[in-house]
Amino acid sequence: MDKLRAVLGGRDGNNDNRNVLQAANEASTLGWGTRLKGFLVFVVIGVVCTILGVCCLFIPKVGLILFIVFYTLGNICSLASTMFLMGPLKQLKRMCDKTRAFATIVMIWKIFALTLLFVILQVLAFACSHTLFALTRDAVLKFFSMMCNMCVK
Repeated sequence: MDKLRAVLGGRDGNNDNRNVLQAANEASTLGWGTRLKGFLVFVVIGVVCTILGVCCLFIPKVGLILFIVFYTLGNICSLASTMFLMGPLKQLKRMCDKTRAFATIVMIWKIFALTLLFVILQVLAFACSHTLFALTRDAVLKFFSMMCNMCVK
């Protein structure tokens, strides 16, 4: 368990080369139990808000606004929960580390790109549904008129 704490805390398990500032920083931070409790609380709040947002989507008129608010709040809480494990500054530094910078950029771009992609797909689906509905309606009417004509003859 101590090795896991050391890895999540950004240490390699080698405490010999710590300076006074690092020791003071570690002494003034939250304890491991408090960090774990904060992590769990924020994860639960995030999941509950996300599920609540999806459920609110089906409420007429205000459902979309409630979905946006709760879903966004749920995502923010879920992301903030991981900051309890290693601290916000360490997490941001690790995100911008040269081995993880590409993944961070891809994640930020992916959110924008996926949003744009889904907006385009929604518009296309809307257009296709109206076109296909008209074509399907015509095909069904022709089919039933042909069947009626065959039954009459």
